[in-house]
Amino acid sequence: MDTCAPASDRPLFVLGCPRSGTTLLQLMLHAHPRIALPPETRFVLPAYESRLRFGDLGAPENRAALARWITGRKETRFDELGLDAGPVAARITDGPPTLGSALGIALRSYAESHGKVRWGDKRPAYALHVEEILRLFPDAQFVHLVRDGRDCVASLLGMPWWHRGFHEAVATWAQVMDVTRHHARALGPGRWHELRFEDLVADPEEPLRAVCAFLGEEFDPGMTEPHRLAGTAVPARKTWHRRTHGAVDSSRAGSYRQRLTPAQIALCDAVLGRRLIRHGYEPGGTGRPGAAELLRYRKVEALRRAARAKRRVLDRAARVRETGPLADRSRAARRTTAP
Repeated sequence: MDTCAPASDRPLFVLGCPRSGTTLLQLMLHAHPRIALPPETRFVLPAYESRLRFGDLGAPENRAALARWITGRKETRFDELGLDAGPVAARITDGPPTLGSALGIALRSYAESHGKVRWGDKRPAYALHVEEILRLFPDAQFVHLVRDGRDCVASLLGMPWWHRGFHEAVATWAQVMDVTRHHARALGPGRWHELRFEDLVADPEEPLRAVCAFLGEEFDPGMTEPHRLAGTAVPARKTWHRRTHGAVDSSRAGSYRQRLTPAQIALCDAVLGRRLIRHGYEPGGTGRPGAAELLRYRKVEALRRAARAKRRVLDRAARVRETGPLADRSRAARRTTAP
């Protein structure tokens, strides 16, 4: 094993475009003896977006209501963590009076149930909500997994839950690349680490060593065999993650050539070209897209930008109505009370 920087208990968040391989990376990190990343939850961002409804968390009854909201609702997917909701809800109720503390207690409880000290979460949507995560967990570290945009698009079009079409899939990858590029520059190498899916599946050990060095953890060889955990760490209902149950292989890298039409590849190359090149991917040079297709894409892209701008305005307006701080204090309280 390699000795890296001093170990930490900073929260870790894995993000990327949907279908970029974040579940595979989650399993690899979860295989580490100190790190636990749960199946994809649905309580961190929804709790942030609903924060005003919980009122002043200085009141125990409001913390208890928040605890029930996190642990007692099917929509949060807390039940997929395999935890006893009662003790976790009690810890939240008795914990520090901030939203980040409540969420941190839930995620840490999952790590503790696996005998681990490092905790975090994985969700592709975090790529567009880094500012919100930082308000909850100011010292968080982020691992961004990048995959060839054309492969992401091809994979999205095959998902039973994707109903927004080809142009929306292309615009999603473009927006994630633009937003994450900004955060990578702003946060710097101590807070943000980026790796490519293609490198991860071609030779897992080298990129995983780099991730461990970033996190200040020792590399563990078991991380290269994530399929050993897939049976218990990936919910059975997620049939689209069935490939995680087998050994890591690179057969899907570049599969867009068989899965997208020449016209679709041409549009991807035209509108994603500079972003693809920036991340080491070569445009296919399959021709030029039609004017009507380009116009349709530009409209979808503009609508996504407008929707994101609107969300940011609404978030700024909500901030002035907050009743207290949001940042996680649970780790500081835990260290203070430790024997």
